[in-house]
Amino acid sequence: MTLGVVVLIASEFMPVSLLTPIADDLGLSQGNAGQAISVSGLFAVITSLLNTLLTGHIDRKKVLLSFTFLLTISGLMVTLATNGITFMAGRALLGVAIGGFWSMSTATVMRLIPAHAVAKGLALINGGNALAATVAAPLGSFLGQYIGWRGSFFIVVPLAVMAFIWQWRSIP
Repeated sequence: MTLGVVVLIASEFMPVSLLTPIADDLGLSQGNAGQAISVSGLFAVITSLLNTLLTGHIDRKKVLLSFTFLLTISGLMVTLATNGITFMAGRALLGVAIGGFWSMSTATVMRLIPAHAVAKGLALINGGNALAATVAAPLGSFLGQYIGWRGSFFIVVPLAVMAFIWQWRSIP
């Protein structure tokens, strides 16, 4: 789950350092490109509020895997976007994945890990959050110089696939 958190948060903050090339490539103003951050945040809030209501009766593993799958699709949509609408739709899917994953993460860790190890499990998830929030923007900027903004976003796709496989195999 920690890898999933790292990929989610890295994807969320990646545009911060890549707004100019994104805007130039997609024919957007920098302000409009910056809305990619707001769009993912808005959808994260909505999803976090509705997640339990809409998915409470479904197996948690399937729900978590669905959110990780959405993360993968989001990364592909953003990487391959040819216009602002596709780019924003990909960012909206990312928001759904973020809101859903975060709204379930603490409860899932508490159910998967023995009581004496819950603090360590939560620390790993929150450590992944802190790591990704710290390195995503500068790493995106650095990678953007060499492989472009699309390449920077594409890097999250195989990581999301790895997180999906790892969750599929390890979550009971």
